Amino acid sequence: MSENSELPFDLAAVLPKAVEGTTKSAYEEDNVIFSQGEAADSVFYITEGKVKLTVLSEQGKEAVVAILGPGDFLGEGFLAGQPLRIATAVVMTKCLITRIDKAAMIRELHDDPEFSEKFMSHLLARNIRVEADLVDQLFNSSEKRLARLLLILANFGKEGKPEPVIAKVSQEMLAEMIGTTRSRVSFFMNKFRKLGLIDYNGHLEVHSSLLNVVLHDGPHINGD
Repeated sequence: MSENSELPFDLAAVLPKAVEGTTKSAYEEDNVIFSQGEAADSVFYITEGKVKLTVLSEQGKEAVVAILGPGDFLGEGFLAGQPLRIATAVVMTKCLITRIDKAAMIRELHDDPEFSEKFMSHLLARNIRVEADLVDQLFNSSEKRLARLLLILANFGKEGKPEPVIAKVSQEMLAEMIGTTRSRVSFFMNKFRKLGLIDYNGHLEVHSSLLNVVLHDGPHINGD
């Protein structure tokens, strides 16, 4: 799993003092941080909690495209010239989030080499994760994709202590994220539970033994 090499970005370490153009806010569950189609005028950094990114199609279909946690940035698309938000960010658990407006972000990237270097490293790590997600979608079974997603959500394979109890996440959401049906997700979840890989009774708890499903054999890139 590519997440093994991804280090969390520690904003407080590289910006230890308050910077003009930054604000810290607490968000409650289901609060909307920004919406698809709004002006992209700032970037957000998650200190605590989890946030989901959703995209709404022209046909009105909504899909969850990512779930982000502590150490992640969101909304940085304006740095690549995106004038509008391409997704909606919704809080899944209570969050502490720092907002950095566009001018402040550009200023820090230009004036602070340490911040710029660490931010670029973070973006490269995220790019590696996106590429791994693509390989996962193209070559792995839906069962293995589900196992990998659950481990990512529980923070296994990242720096810091795993959080085996996953925040509110529905089978429909899991199905959207791995490209399968809710019934298939239900089937695999029941299988994982019977094997003792997860506990799924009112809340979802992931055990490290679920790694065996992912590590049992790698993606069949050669098409076998």
